[in-house]
Amino acid sequence: MTKTFGQVSAVSNLTFTVEPGQVTGFLGPNGAGKTTSLRMLLGLVRPTSGTATFGGTAYAKLDSPLQTVGASLEAASFHPGRSARNHLAVYAQSAGLPKTAPDAALEKVGLSGYGDRRVGGYSLGMRQRLGLAFALLGDPGVLVLDEPINGLDPEGIKWIRLLLRAMAAEGRTVLISSHLLSEVQQTVDDVIIISHGTLVHRGELSSLDTSDTKQVQVNAEDRDRLATVLTEAGYQVSNLRSGVLVENADAATIGRLAFEAGIPLTGLSQKRTGLEESFLTLVGEEGAL
Repeated sequence: MTKTFGQVSAVSNLTFTVEPGQVTGFLGPNGAGKTTSLRMLLGLVRPTSGTATFGGTAYAKLDSPLQTVGASLEAASFHPGRSARNHLAVYAQSAGLPKTAPDAALEKVGLSGYGDRRVGGYSLGMRQRLGLAFALLGDPGVLVLDEPINGLDPEGIKWIRLLLRAMAAEGRTVLISSHLLSEVQQTVDDVIIISHGTLVHRGELSSLDTSDTKQVQVNAEDRDRLATVLTEAGYQVSNLRSGVLVENADAATIGRLAFEAGIPLTGLSQKRTGLEESFLTLVGEEGAL
């Protein structure tokens, strides 16, 4: 899919497939094009070019949308004066779902005791749960959730992780977006990462794990000579503001080489590149916290 707004390219040639039976993370920094992509997927925004389908059928042409795809894009899109049960009942009736569907959905998300409370009094976390209840209303085979963990407390995060994993275990297709890998890395199996509207990585979560790639950050007053010694020893080095970064090395060996060359060190530390660092590198935010 591609989507442009005037001269602005929001999404460019984005292509991927989401498989059933697993949780797929749709990741990227804020403004990367995630929400625009999901809105195109759900027929809320028309692509400038390209298509998005569920099993080969566009959302607008699905015979039973709520029973095929459950989606939650905005946790705040509820009338504040209506109760959660009433909100769900309206959609259930319009979709021809059983009258029991709203209560069943509220029970799944832990809101059974709050179904008659006005949504205007809900916390952000409760609104997130209500959005998920709407997504589950038709017991769909596909879930599309935009930032579902946002606003949840630690207990709520653990709860939604277990729920989404259970949904995938039942053979459903689960797609969740987030701007933070750390939020979803214990939940997802696959990752799709975009930056500036372009796909930058697609694969299993483990494909991001470069923890076996060890780096050493080392410094000396005679930094140029240190870099020369390490390069002659076969290491790939690069200059940092605070020293020299040595790829695929361990601190003990680097320290020994410096000692043998008679170079006093002012700093020596072992580094490992993990999931979060790999993610930030892919999206061009190496310096982000």
